[in-house]
Amino acid sequence: MGSNSSRIGDLPKNEYLKKLSGTESVSENDPFWNQLLSFSFPAPTSSTELKLLEEATISVCRSLAGLWTVFTLGGVGSKAAASPELSSPLANQSLLLLLVLANLTDASDVPNPYRQAIMSFKNTQDSSPFPSSIPHAFQINFNSLYTALCEQQTSDQATLLLYTLLHQNSNIRTYMLARTDMENLVLPILEILYHVEERNSHHVYMALIILLILTEDDGFNRSIHEVILKNITWYSERVLTEISLGSLLILVVIRTIQYNMTRTRDKYLHTNCLAALANMSAQFRSLHQYAAQRIISLFSLLSKKHNKVLEQATQSLRGSLSSNDVPLPDYAQDLNVIEEVIRMMLEIINSCLTNSLHHNPNLVYALLYKRDLFEQFRTHPSFQDIMQNVDLVITFFSSRLLQAGAELSVERVLEIIKQGVVALPKDRLKKFPELKFKYVEEEQPEEFFIPYVWSLVYNSAVGLYWNPQAIQLFTMDSD
Repeated sequence: MGSNSSRIGDLPKNEYLKKLSGTESVSENDPFWNQLLSFSFPAPTSSTELKLLEEATISVCRSLAGLWTVFTLGGVGSKAAASPELSSPLANQSLLLLLVLANLTDASDVPNPYRQAIMSFKNTQDSSPFPSSIPHAFQINFNSLYTALCEQQTSDQATLLLYTLLHQNSNIRTYMLARTDMENLVLPILEILYHVEERNSHHVYMALIILLILTEDDGFNRSIHEVILKNITWYSERVLTEISLGSLLILVVIRTIQYNMTRTRDKYLHTNCLAALANMSAQFRSLHQYAAQRIISLFSLLSKKHNKVLEQATQSLRGSLSSNDVPLPDYAQDLNVIEEVIRMMLEIINSCLTNSLHHNPNLVYALLYKRDLFEQFRTHPSFQDIMQNVDLVITFFSSRLLQAGAELSVERVLEIIKQGVVALPKDRLKKFPELKFKYVEEEQPEEFFIPYVWSLVYNSAVGLYWNPQAIQLFTMDSD
């Protein structure tokens, strides 16, 4: 097939385009459809193959047309509506179709062509040739795609698309990480996590994994502390008139951890939150005083929980001495989980102290203010090694504050800390391996993604009815 011909087979070109697109409004000069027609197909050898080829071509082209609609999400550059699936039903249907197609399992001998296309498409500004091994290659405008994704993160399906692109398409990931306006993408993701009570667990997972993928990049971890935000209206715990994007990210992730500790108690959520903080820790810069306080407050919460479980275990053990028939709760497992999280928090604090102490006087201040919290872990066998640097910093700066006298103002304490950073012997800080965590999908990700995608179709596909009594792939409360 060639896009330069005025006729395609027995049909005029404009009629063929209408047939492919399923609409009367397509132009024969439309570059998108002409690019589709420029693809070559093997010549059919029989009338049956010809019919199958025509049906397959129409199906693929309509799907790719839906893909194009997805990427524009109903109009790039327009204001995001309160309900994207209602304001742009065609865009929403197209997005759902794309997610279904992209999550089809591979055949035994043929990989999913839709997933291959998503993994390999490039920017329209990229003139480099596609490798011959990529049969489903195409190009779109990355700037338009980025703008649309930034505007539409209130919907599960847009967040799932963003995750899919970041995780599977290195071209997209590289492009997004190079953007100088990453706050436009990160802020909507943080808002999803901030309103965790109002979101379903899958949406929260996707938002958190997106952050984890972004924090794998050191450039991202540095740049977010250079972006200064003013008046974050949706953050209600405290008025934030001016804060860096990096400090806000820390605040929201810590809030998610605390919410999870008191409500859902999901180890998977804990692990990914801590991994994101750990990836960022060596690049912490000019932490907001409230962000520094929340880091130490989280450690305080974990410390209290640790002591409570220890106390419960001791009481249960005493009670069991008088009754051999009463089984003991598995406090050892609970204690092990809490100690793992405490150690991770100590490693995050330690990473900041050893790599960017001079950039974070507010964290040192918060450490000194709550230094009694760390006493019980100084000689604990599980934390003794990682406590060396924390203990050294606390001892060094506590001594300098004592020398300065009593009744010191906050400003004076911070001034002493800034002066002390220069005098602290860095060679006395023990070096630990760099904290780096990388997101890896489970061995059979389709067990999560296929039911999730179809639950989105069931709940969000406008005008489609599905008999709830016949659904076996997911439960009605899985969304």
